[in-house]
Amino acid sequence: MPSRKFLLTICCALALIPAIASAGELLGAGVISTGLQETSAALTADGQTLYFMRSDFAEADDTIMVSQRHGNRWSTPQVATFSGEWHDSEPTLSPDGNRLYFVSNRPLHPGDAPVMAEMNGQQFPGSNLWYVERQARGGWGTPVHVDGALNDGAMIYNPSVTASGDIYFSAHRADSGKAYQIYVAHPQSRGYAAPVRVELGDLEHSRMDPAVDPQGRFLIYAGNEGDSLGSADIYIAFRQADGSWGKPLHLGNDVNSRTLENAPSLGPGFGELYVSSARRDDVHFPKPRDNGATLQQRLQSPLNGSRNLWRFDIADVLRAHGITR
Repeated sequence: MPSRKFLLTICCALALIPAIASAGELLGAGVISTGLQETSAALTADGQTLYFMRSDFAEADDTIMVSQRHGNRWSTPQVATFSGEWHDSEPTLSPDGNRLYFVSNRPLHPGDAPVMAEMNGQQFPGSNLWYVERQARGGWGTPVHVDGALNDGAMIYNPSVTASGDIYFSAHRADSGKAYQIYVAHPQSRGYAAPVRVELGDLEHSRMDPAVDPQGRFLIYAGNEGDSLGSADIYIAFRQADGSWGKPLHLGNDVNSRTLENAPSLGPGFGELYVSSARRDDVHFPKPRDNGATLQQRLQSPLNGSRNLWRFDIADVLRAHGITR
């Protein structure tokens, strides 16, 4: 599959509307955030358990990991009990914590071929939406396929769920235009209704990786509305009184950098935002002369240009728009 940062297009500019967020912190340097690719943080309500995706640079081998917080430290991540065999990615927890949704190329029936997708004449591992249910004695049950039109085309990414059961996700569908857009599927008596595209503006702009407020008051996503600092930045849109979404706002220079930012997710605390970012340490020349050991250590460090998980506080942004908890 082509790198998703190249699928995010740069088109007509929108006026910049400033939004201020506090400076971020790298999550679990050397343990959670490493020299590999880490994205898609999903924290339990008590903040003590973290699910996330770890991958190689090419994102050809995605696996869902889990780590426990002990004081200020995170445990060595382990492969989640339901992952490790297929191309599994982008975990998200339902607001009540009883379901963990993720996308996967695993076949619908044992023994079948993995799910594949095609775009612009290229074939690549596809993705369908699945979930696991929390068990009474702890742990997760067997993965369950989410049936319905939301999986049409096998290109569904980054699910996010409201308290009412609406599932937001990004996908390339017949009405997406040239790139990706954000959709919502509403629950009905049996399964989910056909997905509806979330209207956020010109379809020339690619929009991905939604993180929706559990109450549906705001929506955070990755894209480029014409004012991106890098190949993709993080934006927020607020629900209007008539139920529509307001003009997307760029989340400013703390959340965003001149590298790739994507896969935002909401933490359990008010204003707690997690973002995958490829920001790196600057290299200045001439540099102190490396030997083999120092070069390897630096090139394998979290800030080597791989994507890592960062935590930000956007409480002030939410309060400025009338959201206080």
